[in-house]
Amino acid sequence: MKLDELFIREDATILETMKRLDETGRRILFIAPKGELKAVLTDGDLRKWLLRGGKLTDEVRLAANYNPKYLPVADRGRAKMVMEQYGIDALPIIGRDGKVNDIMFGTGLDVDNRKPANIPVVVMAGGLGTRLYPYTKILPKPLIPVGEQPISEMILDRFAEYGCKDAFMIVNYKKNMIKSYFNDLEGKSYQTHFVDETEFLGTGGGLCLMKGKLDSTFFFSNCDTLLDVDYGDVLEYHRSHNNVITMICSYKHFQVPYGVVEMGENGTILAQREKPELNFLTNTGVYVVEPRVVEELEDGKKQGFPDVIEKYRLAGENVGVYPINESSWMDMGQMEELEKMRRKLEGKV
Repeated sequence: MKLDELFIREDATILETMKRLDETGRRILFIAPKGELKAVLTDGDLRKWLLRGGKLTDEVRLAANYNPKYLPVADRGRAKMVMEQYGIDALPIIGRDGKVNDIMFGTGLDVDNRKPANIPVVVMAGGLGTRLYPYTKILPKPLIPVGEQPISEMILDRFAEYGCKDAFMIVNYKKNMIKSYFNDLEGKSYQTHFVDETEFLGTGGGLCLMKGKLDSTFFFSNCDTLLDVDYGDVLEYHRSHNNVITMICSYKHFQVPYGVVEMGENGTILAQREKPELNFLTNTGVYVVEPRVVEELEDGKKQGFPDVIEKYRLAGENVGVYPINESSWMDMGQMEELEKMRRKLEGKV
């Protein structure tokens, strides 16, 4: 990667900056006009700006940090120590000419700034996986491999990195295969508990089977979603806002490949736009949930978890959104997305 690919203009919009972060695969960019370091911007800075009511069309300078940490080129040997001291995972190196000479990243330097979560995880793993047919005619969706591991194992491994050692899987379709796989799995750093769903109740209805099993805040996840996110930070956000449910959402950018026409009265053209670009927040299917939600569910009622969220929202309860970049969300719910996930994990995109 070239150094200037990590630079962003000061007047670039938040949306343009998010796209650049997605393109680079890094979580940080630098404002460095003519190569001279002026400010730094992380995906966390963008998230905080948007949560404060900022807009995608705002200039990135409004969200940037104009007091960045850096080191002169002669002191680059201190990079690891400085990153550990300040809890950062990237550090600009400034040359004698005052310009950015290099960027040191924490990768490979044992710099771990993740916040622990240490709460249970519940994975909804009982669906038929019809969108992945014919794969799911042979294997249940949670066991479909992405590379060398099944998707559900990758999900639980990711949570375990943040201290989530108790994993509950609500199983139904081909449940014995799922149980056998995880019971025989060696070296896992978490305990797996299974809850049988005898009829399909949906992502919200199936959660009622967890009554009496949870007494703390927990993560709730679909079995086809892998996120590159600091789960400890998500939990901290959830608690600081006193949310009953926090939904992790990804910004999506989609360009319609056609000219769009809006029709007025009597068949007239009211407006037309050539290949418009749409920007919206999408539910990733991963949540932080308070245990009382489980206890308040109606037994045996078929419903999706978004229906449960809507009930609390309409009741005036705190239901929040934790936004992430598009590149931080990998979804294998459809055949095309499954192939994209495989290529991304193999480093081919």
